[in-house]
Amino acid sequence: MLQPLGDKVLIKPVSAEEKTKSGIYIPDTAKEEKAEGEVIVLGTGKQKDGKKYDFSVKKGDKVVYGKYSGDEIKIDGVEYKVMKEEDILGIL
Repeated sequence: MLQPLGDKVLIKPVSAEEKTKSGIYIPDTAKEEKAEGEVIVLGTGKQKDGKKYDFSVKKGDKVVYGKYSGDEIKIDGVEYKVMKEEDILGIL
């Protein structure tokens, strides 16, 4: 598994919905990625002026992040996002 550095966080995004609440199946071309995911791994921590700062999130938290935040990576065929903790908007 990838170990992020500094204030970076590894997130596994929630997959797009397969069908609507009314039961209509959504084709792959129309699926919109949700800006939600689960925190998988935390980085080594942010350091500034020799002081180390704690993360506001922890492993297993369900979070919401900016739609275009972070960088997408693929590990063993699974999609993940690596982003700065500050790009996370909140915990669900």
